[in-house]
Amino acid sequence: MKNYSKIVRILVVALLLAIIFSTTSFAVASGDVAGAIEGTWNDASGQIKTVVNKVVFPAIDLILAVFFFAKLGMAYFDYRKHGQFEWASPAILFACLVFTLTAPVYIWTILGM
Repeated sequence: MKNYSKIVRILVVALLLAIIFSTTSFAVASGDVAGAIEGTWNDASGQIKTVVNKVVFPAIDLILAVFFFAKLGMAYFDYRKHGQFEWASPAILFACLVFTLTAPVYIWTILGM
């Protein structure tokens, strides 16, 4: 019984917190929900584009560059050990790196922003 009341108290507190911190969002007086969503998207799209260009793409580029040079080094050591250089992994990582380095130039025209 004691365990049951503890669970009920936790659920009641969680419900109260959800009610306190939730907000009601209304569409325009005409009830045009799609218009409200489009307006919000149009207001936020510039900020989203800036964040993606200045944070997301550079982070992906950095990760791919580190993986590319690490894989290139590992391929070189495998070449020294076995006498055969494996090009597939470094080539794929290089292609991905070039793709993400050039993506901000054309990705927004594809998405229509």
